[in-house]
Amino acid sequence: MPHHRYLIVGGGMAGDAAVRGIRAVDPDGSIGLISAEPDPPYDRPPLTKGLWKDTEADRIWRGTEDLGVALLLGRRVIRLDGDERSAIDDKGTIHTWEKLLLATGGSPRILPGAPPQVIHYRTWRDYLRVREAAATKKRFAIIGGGFVGSELAAALAMNGKEVVMLFPEDGIGARVFPAGHARFLNDYYRARGVDVRERTKVAMVRRSGDRMALAVVGPNGEDETIRVDVVVAGIGIVPSTSLAESVALEVQDGIVVDGSLRTAHPAIWAAGDVASVWSPTLGRRQRAEHEDQANTTGEMAGRAMAGETIEFDHLPFFYSDLFDLGYEAVGVLDPTHEVVEDWVEPGKKGVLYYLDGGRVRGIVLWNVQRKLKDAKELIKRGERRKPFEWRGAISLEG
Repeated sequence: MPHHRYLIVGGGMAGDAAVRGIRAVDPDGSIGLISAEPDPPYDRPPLTKGLWKDTEADRIWRGTEDLGVALLLGRRVIRLDGDERSAIDDKGTIHTWEKLLLATGGSPRILPGAPPQVIHYRTWRDYLRVREAAATKKRFAIIGGGFVGSELAAALAMNGKEVVMLFPEDGIGARVFPAGHARFLNDYYRARGVDVRERTKVAMVRRSGDRMALAVVGPNGEDETIRVDVVVAGIGIVPSTSLAESVALEVQDGIVVDGSLRTAHPAIWAAGDVASVWSPTLGRRQRAEHEDQANTTGEMAGRAMAGETIEFDHLPFFYSDLFDLGYEAVGVLDPTHEVVEDWVEPGKKGVLYYLDGGRVRGIVLWNVQRKLKDAKELIKRGERRKPFEWRGAISLEG
């Protein structure tokens, strides 16, 4: 029965960051990391970005195995006991622990009725499947117009593939961007060869010989069958909270934690995509599914587990690359709020300010470099202005 001073459930970026946080405070305590994936921790963003450009595959691996940690890969924890401080994995091994981190992330949303040939894109192994298919196949369907869908559609198109992109919203990134900008992206993608199908629902996907057939319903209710070689779905994730629920931890769209990333159980912390973290700056809970949040919450949780006093107050940022466009964003991006658009050139360079009661709660820096610190400071100040007064708050010179 292996015993760990620290047991981490989850082998993503947050899990790796937690190991590093622990080691910064406790260089010798035993650490076990259980991961359902067969591969050690790696950087996830390159799966839809750099690996399709010039990033070499060996650069994504985080080297967790060099940090004095027992990596228990290809295993799932199926039972957790908070009183006995034990965890049973799907191989029947009982692990006991003194302190536990739940960095369980999320599982991809599955397209209802999808056959196994549909790739629900999230992991290194999913990347390998699509990369292998791209070596011989020509026509790809991307289901989803969010972060994964938009980045992967661009990546495949830049690699010479025919891409049809299908999503139910009015525009690419419509859950984040104001309507006009989302529609701009539709046209931008079309100009680069992507067959963009907005306001289109996928009713069914089936195998048709050696190809795939998608039955779709278009904007005006018209039925159509689209045939492709490969179908990839990027329609979001569902936070993996079942272990937390099994030991009666509070869950609100994620595992609820305090300022030290600790749950209601005194020896259990949570970090990464699955953690619902209070933001003093925003005055609300936030569950962010981005690299910066995974790295920061993971490290801070690890330090807290090892005994360091932590009071988490961090505004996570995220970034994306879409063909030759790129952006960084921070805070709450809710397109139902008032959005002030400050463009040097519409769609090409500018800043989007997301307002709530006259205060900036989120900012998108669209092809604007080296202004992330300024954006964070504006949000943290919490000052109120009339909407037009926010234009120019971040200098667009240079």
